[in-house]
Order: sequence, then C-alpha cells, then structure tokens
Amino acid sequence: MEFKIIKKDKETKARIGEIITSDGKVKTPCFIPVATLANVKTLTSEDLKDIGVEILITNAYHLYLKPGVEIIEKIGGIHRFMNWERPIISDSGGFQIFSLEDVKIEENGVIFKSKLDGSTHFITPEKSIEIQEKIGADIIMAFDYCPKNWNNYEEVKKSLELTIKWAKRCKEFHKKYNQELFGIIQGGIYKELRKKCIEEIEKIGFNGYGIGGLSIGEPYDETMKITEYIIRNLPENKVRYFMGIGMPLQILELVEIGIDMFDCGMITHIARTGSTLTWKGKINIKAGKYKDDSSPLDQDCNCFVCRNYTKSYIRHLINTKEITGLILNSYHNVYFMVKFMEMVREKINKGEFIKFKKEIEDDWKRKVE
Repeated sequence: MEFKIIKKDKETKARIGEIITSDGKVKTPCFIPVATLANVKTLTSEDLKDIGVEILITNAYHLYLKPGVEIIEKIGGIHRFMNWERPIISDSGGFQIFSLEDVKIEENGVIFKSKLDGSTHFITPEKSIEIQEKIGADIIMAFDYCPKNWNNYEEVKKSLELTIKWAKRCKEFHKKYNQELFGIIQGGIYKELRKKCIEEIEKIGFNGYGIGGLSIGEPYDETMKITEYIIRNLPENKVRYFMGIGMPLQILELVEIGIDMFDCGMITHIARTGSTLTWKGKINIKAGKYKDDSSPLDQDCNCFVCRNYTKSYIRHLINTKEITGLILNSYHNVYFMVKFMEMVREKINKGEFIKFKKEIEDDWKRKVE
C-alpha cells in the first residue's frame, strides 16, 4: 500500500490524499460503507460500483462464524466471493468480540461463545491475522482490546497494554505481501494512555492507524478533544482512520482536524428505518407530510432514485414494509455520502472547506423534521 498527501488546507488540518492498493485507488477523506457479512444491506456490489464507492469494510469476526473463512478462501477470497474488485478493509472483530456478554480475556487472546450456536472459540492475535489473510482484504486491522467502559481507567489501561502486546504479535505473524496491516490506537479519553499507545505502536511500525475505543458511550465533546490530541501526536505521513463514526456533521468536524477515513453502518441502518440524508438535512421520509409529495428525496441529488421516484412513493413502500423502499432509500443515502465526500475533497482543494462546513452545519441544524 502507498499513501500520499496531495493537498493540505491552509486554514485547518484537513487534507486530501490517495491510498493505492493492489485492487485500486481510494481518494481521501473517504467514507467507507459497512459490508459486515460481505454485503452492504439491501444493495448489490453492482449498485455500489454504480454509485462510485471506492472501498468497503467487512468484519473478520462475523465472517469467521458464518460462512467460515475456509469457504471464502476456497472461492478465491473476499473480492471474488462478493464480486467486488475494488479495495476492501477487514476489521479484526475485536470490538464485536469484546462487546459480547460472556468473554474471557487472557494474555494470549480471547475466549468467547458464538451467538449463533453456543460454540466456544479462542482468538489470538495470530489467529485473527490468519483469518484476515484467508479473507484476503487489501487492508487488515491488528487485533485489539476495545474496553466496554469508557470511564473505567483500569480497564482502559489494561486494554492499552494488551493492544500493544497483541499489535507486536500481529506484525510478527503477518506475512501476506499484498495486504497492508494497520495498527489501532487505544487509551480511552486519557491523554497519557493515548500517548503511550501511539509511541509503542509507532515503534512496531504501521502505515496506517485506526483510532479505536471511542464512540462507546463517552460524551461527544470528550471524543473530539481526545481525537484532536491523538492527531497532534500521530505522524503526518500515515493514514488516520476513525473507526465507527460517519454521519455528515461528525465527518466535517473530524476532517477539519485531519482524519482521512471513516466507516459507519448508521448510514444504511437509518435508511432502512426511514431516515433520508439530503443536502439540507436529515428527513423522516415516513412522516405524514410526505404522503402526497411528488418531489424527489432531495432536489439537489442526481442519483437514479431521485431522478425516478417521489417522496410519496418511497414513504408508501417503507411504511408498508416493502423491501423496495429499503433498497431505494439505502441507495440514495450511500450515494449522498459518496457525493458528500467528493464535495469535501473539492472544497479542501479550492481552499473553501471552512465556508462549506459552516454552510452544511447551518442547513442541517436549521432543518426541522
């Protein structure tokens, strides 16, 4: 993998970059749709290609349990399995494993029971890398310990210590030449822990860093404070990846301080429950006021949904629980995010990012659903 910074904003820490992998290029800042089980819910790989999505993220924990990584490997890897020739990230699944109820944490790894059939599994850092190598993603993540409690200092400290030890083992075990391994920074909202983690992870040597252990319940202002601190202490020439956040206003704040990559399942999740993203704000398409509205979801959108369907029709489909409604709204929301990130990059390039950020914030905060 190669990462190059193309342009920096003069007023902020925002920057335009490009990640080059064996399966293609990704322009940053970028939003990464979540394909947990090798699909973005309700959308095909062809839909995502048509939209212009450049990269997806899948989840090693979920694919390990079902269908099983041996099946994916036998088919020819994740790209062939899901008919996606562009870059893919695989999350190690650490967050999902540690969020389970019955988890035993040991120095060598984690013992947990599958929610699918109750079977017991032991995942070590080496096992996590083996799983991800079999999946065959372009970028894989080190196995980390994500604490359950954001304000428990002792637990966060333990997560930091194991994350560092496991990162070393992941790096030593990883041998697949055409995959890039990213490290993950833990340490909660505690500056001294984040600084220690950054120093130790940097010694191991990674070309990209996932920022983990945030958006797990802490106040959002604490999220922003510690993220800004992390960015100040990370090397400038490495990819900065905020894991698990991806709504437009959050992205603008994080791009401003220098984040390059975002993933979030919320974009398609809210689409399936009736929320639509527009350039003027988020709307509830199920609302009665759209019952006979013949306008598109977004007057400023050029996706095939907005060119061909009305608010009235999509409202009807979602309210009657028709799958087509979920598909159309999901397609639009992902299309919106791709175009939103294109606009972010364009405004950084033109030196107009701050003005653009303020305009979007004003429109979204003024909107009453």
